[in-house]
Amino acid sequence: MDGIINVYKEAGFTSFDVVAKLRGILKQKKIGHTGTLDPDAEGVLPVCVGKATKLCEYLTEKDKVYEAVLRFGITTDTQDLSGIILTTREVLLKEADIPALIRQFVGVQAQIPPMYSALKVGGRKLCDLARQGIEIERKPREIEIFSIEVTNICLPVITIRVHCSKGTYIRTLCRDIGERAGCGGCMERLLRVQTGGFRLQDALRLAEIERIAGNADPDGRQLADILLPADRVLKCYPRADALAGTKKILHNGGSLPAGRIRQKQELLPGLYRMYDETGVFTGLFYFDEKTGLLRPKKMFL
Repeated sequence: MDGIINVYKEAGFTSFDVVAKLRGILKQKKIGHTGTLDPDAEGVLPVCVGKATKLCEYLTEKDKVYEAVLRFGITTDTQDLSGIILTTREVLLKEADIPALIRQFVGVQAQIPPMYSALKVGGRKLCDLARQGIEIERKPREIEIFSIEVTNICLPVITIRVHCSKGTYIRTLCRDIGERAGCGGCMERLLRVQTGGFRLQDALRLAEIERIAGNADPDGRQLADILLPADRVLKCYPRADALAGTKKILHNGGSLPAGRIRQKQELLPGLYRMYDETGVFTGLFYFDEKTGLLRPKKMFL
């Protein structure tokens, strides 16, 4: 059983909980998720099964889209409403102030990861240290906010839709917006609506997956219907098809000269989805312009 399932992570589950439950549902040990969501957060969590676990590192690189509810006037130790309230302040913001305030946070910027996060420093998770009352210095990380759309305003609460790069903490973004507003702020709710090519409207809850695995789905769906093949989620990389007589080389993880693939256009340095002469997806190959070779980067056979 190999492929990727677009899971809807529900509130109350950690990302690890989802993986653990799927191991039981699918009777499969080799499962990995593609990016941690906080226990209170909901939304899209692509889960890789079998050989597709090799994809995890590539899927976590993708940009993401979130819908978040930001509450002004409150700060907490976790930067969301699950934490201990640190300060409460009067909110003097007007609705007309919101667009200009939000625009300041679009673009490339440095963000300091929160202590309550799964990020590891010196081999220890920051959240584990935070629970012991230990706070350590964290280095700012470069992130990019591609866009922020304000979808609802009902002060002291607003709802925003954020398109951002990997590594962005929406809790920290909400905290920073609140600080810039002069009254503080924290995240009240978070929903991940897209990561890479995986969308919220296509995501399946664990109960649905369990019914499908048990052949009890009312729509008659089977596991094969919800397991997306590895190459489908790598469509951001161009396709390369090998010519006849190269199958053995590819299947043994060998490099292939550029002249041994069907070229529709000039090859440029970068990753390609490589298919053997029979159309079977072989893996991700990197084109080395200096040697003229397509070298295996990640095999999927």
